[in-house]
Amino acid sequence: MKAKQLREMGQDELAHTLEELEKKLFELRSQAVTEKLENSKAIVNTRREVARVKTLLRERAN
Repeated sequence: MKAKQLREMGQDELAHTLEELEKKLFELRSQAVTEKLENSKAIVNTRREVARVKTLLRERAN
């Protein structure tokens, strides 16, 4: 998701999105360990999405 789309979301939606992204990241990491990961770039992209969401949550907390 783009930052613009994330900014339009509410606090609860962002928290839910963060939870989903962290689950996805865990699944990708487990696939990488078992060598079933097709796209290694997916881990990097998911980490960046998590960072975007955490940044927005932090901005709203201040």
